[in-house]
Amino acid sequence: MDQPRMIKPGDPAKNFSIKDQNDKTFDLLEQSGKRVLLSFHPLAWTAFCAGQMKSLEENRGALEALNTVAVGISVDSVPCKKAWAESLKITQTRLLSDFWPHGKVAQMYGLFRDANGFAERANVIVDEKQTVVFVKVYPIHSVPDIGEVIRVLEGLSRK
Repeated sequence: MDQPRMIKPGDPAKNFSIKDQNDKTFDLLEQSGKRVLLSFHPLAWTAFCAGQMKSLEENRGALEALNTVAVGISVDSVPCKKAWAESLKITQTRLLSDFWPHGKVAQMYGLFRDANGFAERANVIVDEKQTVVFVKVYPIHSVPDIGEVIRVLEGLSRK
């Protein structure tokens, strides 16, 4: 099976519906009118992924002020995401389970690493009209700079 090309700014965001750590469905289309930060990470229970998800939680107020909903996405199961969120004291940020079909959302966005069985570490920003406006893939062993994301969102607000 060919890997779909990586999504790029200007592309329509591909809709998906998957469960969060509390077994509630997150549907991208239902976020219309808001910006959405899709923060893909390889696996729960790893230090860099923990740092990435904690940065979403810690910056939730700044993101909300910019009309942005931030979600974490990885291939881990719902029970795994729930235990991990509790261990990290993440109570407000939704951690989405791209577990089954395995990595389907990451594959749709061209961000699935077939050789590893998990997603790239990446941030994708979707605007209010469900158009992709920012995509960046980061080194696996790093924590994405949330400040960079906030600056991009602030730039969109000025347009």
